[in-house]
Amino acid sequence: VPPAADAQAPQDITFAADFVTYDQTADRVEAKGNVMLDRDGYRLIADLVSWDRRTGIVMASGNVRTISPSGDILYGDTIELTDTLKDGVIDNILLVLADGGRLAANRGTRTDGRVTLEQAAYSPCAVENAEGCPKEPTWQVKATRVKYDPVRERVSYDNARIELFGLPVIPLPGLSHPVNKVAETGILVPDIRYSRNNGLELSLPYYWRFSDNRDAMVTGHVYTGVAPMVHGNYRALLSKGAYQIDAYGTYGSRIGLDTGVPNPDDELTGLRGYIAATGRYQFSPTWSASTSIRFASDRTFLRRYDISRDDRLRNTAALERIDGDSYFAIRGWSVQTLRADDVQGLVPVALPEIDYRMRLATPIVGGTVKLQANSLALTRTSGQDTQRAFASARWDRKWILRGGQLVTATAFGRGDVYHSAQNDLTSELYRGLEGWQARGIAAGAIDIAWPLIGSGFGGNQIFTPRVQIVASPTLSNLDIPNEDARSVDLEDSNLFALNRFPGYDRFEDNVRLTYGIDWQLNRRDLTISANVGQSYRLTSRATILPDGTGLSDRLSDVVGRVEVRWLDRVDVTTRFRIDKDDATVRRFELDATVGSRKTYGKVGYLRLNRDVNDSVEDLRDREEIRFGGRVQVAQYWSVFGSGIVDLTGVNEDPLATTDGFTPIRTRLGVAYDDDCLSVSVTWRRDYQDTGDALQGDSILFRLSFRNLGV
Repeated sequence: VPPAADAQAPQDITFAADFVTYDQTADRVEAKGNVMLDRDGYRLIADLVSWDRRTGIVMASGNVRTISPSGDILYGDTIELTDTLKDGVIDNILLVLADGGRLAANRGTRTDGRVTLEQAAYSPCAVENAEGCPKEPTWQVKATRVKYDPVRERVSYDNARIELFGLPVIPLPGLSHPVNKVAETGILVPDIRYSRNNGLELSLPYYWRFSDNRDAMVTGHVYTGVAPMVHGNYRALLSKGAYQIDAYGTYGSRIGLDTGVPNPDDELTGLRGYIAATGRYQFSPTWSASTSIRFASDRTFLRRYDISRDDRLRNTAALERIDGDSYFAIRGWSVQTLRADDVQGLVPVALPEIDYRMRLATPIVGGTVKLQANSLALTRTSGQDTQRAFASARWDRKWILRGGQLVTATAFGRGDVYHSAQNDLTSELYRGLEGWQARGIAAGAIDIAWPLIGSGFGGNQIFTPRVQIVASPTLSNLDIPNEDARSVDLEDSNLFALNRFPGYDRFEDNVRLTYGIDWQLNRRDLTISANVGQSYRLTSRATILPDGTGLSDRLSDVVGRVEVRWLDRVDVTTRFRIDKDDATVRRFELDATVGSRKTYGKVGYLRLNRDVNDSVEDLRDREEIRFGGRVQVAQYWSVFGSGIVDLTGVNEDPLATTDGFTPIRTRLGVAYDDDCLSVSVTWRRDYQDTGDALQGDSILFRLSFRNLGV
């Protein structure tokens, strides 16, 4: 039977069914078979529907379901509705919300769109397994009465309790939560953990949603071993930017900031805390400002309360302008050291740092020109002060010859002016001459690469020999203070660099020839890339590059890298430096990931055996291994773990105090994760004391319910 009318007024009911009968005497319509009624967005579907037009009562039975304008679906054995299809009573009800959550009850009523259920349960969990068979939800909330308001998109409960795996575990009086996946004001799920430093900890967060673009959260932390702590977070999204503020505060004993190595005599009692704030504002498409502020009351607060493992906190502020061909920035930054043996007064404050860069096309000789002007002022309360300014120009042009060779020519020039004071407070290797100093830098380079492409090993391969020659006259490097170019080391990433010193304060002079090979294999399921190279200094002039960097002799060490990727199951990267005299491995790095998303293992290994002179404080040798992984032991259960071990001994660093096998941190845990619940228990052990952040065990219990807040 077709619908009663093709078009209807808002008050009319559109219906369709296999069979329709009308009792004119009783003014009753009865429809059978695939019955559908629709009015003002409310839809009723059933096997049998009886509509009494005198009383306005609609009775339905057999595979009954009613759909609201918001998409919520009510299922029931029988249903009695008014002819608006909005209000009524349903037996043995199941309400499927538009977001996927489910409410079930013995009986329910719907009045003006709002649903009230008696002896009901709510769960967002699946009630069928992968084979379509019924299963109990992982967790559900049961209550004597449940109310659902589709306008507010919120569910509230009377006498509620959470059942986890069928067991009642948490009573929740006054529970209510949103069902629209939009955060709302209320209490969040607590965390429980235990640590040697603080004892048993219970943290309970409360969340405020002020508007769509502003929110805040305050978390109370209660401990059995120390005083309580409060953590607050505020976030705001503006029309042209955003910012966030984090703050922690408590009261207790602390280690002073400037005491050097902590000892009990330096302990102070008072407020302890940490503040972190970040923000960015976009004034226009080209102009922006940003800032990041981090400050701790003492060196051990972050580790004591397991907030962060950082040992330095950097504070920055910047004003930037960026367009297609230029960049301008004014910055300032400072660093708070949290290292036990660092002196805060020797850590510099940079204010200001000004940097301007411009890129120009050169139609006469071709290529591009990059101009740069930079100035920097470094101030220390107990150390050397340095001011620097320079201007530079760099020209690059590329050609492709008929044989396929790629030729790149580079010319570079720079002029520097430095001023420094109190130089005797800095290591002799880095201090330079006190007062005003000037330096001129010039360099030129020719780089030739010849990519050769062909098939091989079941795929395509690219074999690229490369040769570069760089020339620069002798420079007065040691007259200049060295603030930003201390950690020089030959690696595959800087082998062909114009200047292999990091930063600006040192520039590599002399004439050198660099050569190497790049190779890459591409198959459908496998990618391998590798490179290896070395450099040779063509003149016998002395160099300032220290022993152990791989660059101090005329012939450098050999460096390279190998990367292997197979599907998404294997990802391995190795980097190495080999001594050119006796083939000793001076540097070896390995980062590997093997496995799938659910079961995988990771390992990272680093060994630096460079035999660097002890006076080069920024190039200490060390050895360490990092490992971690996760094993899926059942459909929803997994075991995970990780660890860091310091393998440094006197063979790597003569000044080392470790014995060659010193665990730093280990972690082991078990987790359950399904479509609506995440539970984990993690054990962690720290093996080092840092002030009042003592070595010992910590246990963290996490429980997270999807679609649940209070």
